[in-house]
Parts: sequence; C-alpha cells; structure tokens
Amino acid sequence: MLFCLFVAFSSNLTAQTNVNYSAKNKPFATGEVLTFEGKVSKIIQGIAVADLTFTFINAPNSPDYLIKAEAKSKGSLLKLFRYSFFQQYESTVDSQNFRILKTVKHDEQKERVRDSEAVFDYNANQVTFVETNPKEPMRPPRKIASEIKDQIYDMVSGIYALRLLPLAVGKTFELTVSDSGLVYKVPIRVTARERQKTIFGKIMCFRIEPEIFGNNRLIEQEGSMIIWITDDTRRVPVRSQINTERGKIEVKLKRANYKSTPPVKS
Repeated sequence: MLFCLFVAFSSNLTAQTNVNYSAKNKPFATGEVLTFEGKVSKIIQGIAVADLTFTFINAPNSPDYLIKAEAKSKGSLLKLFRYSFFQQYESTVDSQNFRILKTVKHDEQKERVRDSEAVFDYNANQVTFVETNPKEPMRPPRKIASEIKDQIYDMVSGIYALRLLPLAVGKTFELTVSDSGLVYKVPIRVTARERQKTIFGKIMCFRIEPEIFGNNRLIEQEGSMIIWITDDTRRVPVRSQINTERGKIEVKLKRANYKSTPPVKS
C-alpha cells in the first residue's frame, strides 16, 4: 500500500492558497518525476525498505496522459523480513477530464507474479479487470467486472486527483477509486495546515486524511493514513504516514525532477 502517499499559522506571513485546478489547469506538468523512500518502524526504528517513483508523461500516439509508477523493495526488507516486491503501474488518463482509462500492472511478491489490465468503458459504465499468471500461461485468467460512474480513478491517478482538489482546512471530498476491478468510495478530509521539513525547505502543507482502512474500504483492516501536500502552486505530496496492524510506514519525497528545471534533491 506504499502507493498510497502524504492549524496553527500566521496569516500575515503566509495565506492559504485557494486555487481551483482542473485537467487543463494542473499543478503538475508532463515531465515531472517524483521519487519517494519508504521506511518501516516496528521493532527497529525507521528501516528503509522501498523506493517509489512516479512519472507523469504524455501517452504515446495519443492526446492522453500516462502515469508510470514503480515500487521496488530494498535489500534491507529481504534481509530483515525475508520478503521482497516489485510493482509497476501504467495508468492512462483522459487529458480532458482526468479520469482513468486503463491500468496495466505487473506485480511481483517473492515468488508470486501477476500481470493485470483494467479497462474503463464509460459508454458501458463498466470496468473490466483481467489478471493472469505469467508462470502458468495455461491457467484461466481471473476476471472481475464492476459498474462505474463518470469520474473514477485507479490507485495511481487518485494521488494526482488529490492535487487537483480545491484544498482548504475543514473541507471534505470523496473520490471513487477502482483497484483490481472493484470500486470504492474514499472520503477525504483536510484536517490541518502544518509546516513540514521537505526537500523544498520548511513549507506549509495541507494535512489530508483519506479513509482507506476499515470494512468495505480499500484495505479491510484497522489503520490510518495521512498525506501532506504542499500549500503552493505545485501541490506536491511530500510525506505520508501509514499506521497498520503490522507497524508504521513513513514515506517521504527524496527527489523531484522537472523537464524544464534542474532537479531538486534532499
């Protein structure tokens, strides 16, 4: 679940930005590459276990966008917990209204390998998910179809959809997210505006709390998630904290590269 990322203030120093973004007026542009590091704390404090990269580009031979996401475990995870993973997402997003069109996923967890594709048909109001096992090509694929409405996201594009919201403390939103052919409602609360130490310096960020844990949620177990997104024109997720039954996961932005500007490093 590492893809799932991040009010006291002086109004005479920094005022809350209240910008209404859209698919055409975005706080991010093609060429943006965000790299995060995930750390797990349970018995040992803050062990780096994974790197995550999100790349926002134009889809080839198409007016749409393509978001490439990759999550790869580090050697410390294998040494400490005898576990490794590698995940790749390719999310094709409609450039006109920023809704998901197709999700292609490759998922490796130790010896388990799965490839999947989800196609979103808005004319038929249906998402069709097909998963195969490349190690057993003769095995019948797993198929799931669910009803969808007009505006829906997958796990990756949902992170970018957060950046398009008119964020302000006290506001609530609801995103519809599809994962593995199933559809979930995700309530979003903007609970505070806090100063965070980031690769851009110490800046004010919105504290966002999506409800992804619990019965009939994305993750059916006890837990909580907080995401911090910069309160500026970039709307960059810089930190996320996830509390689960197995421990705490801390995800922080380590690098931000842009096509037209030099990279920013920690």
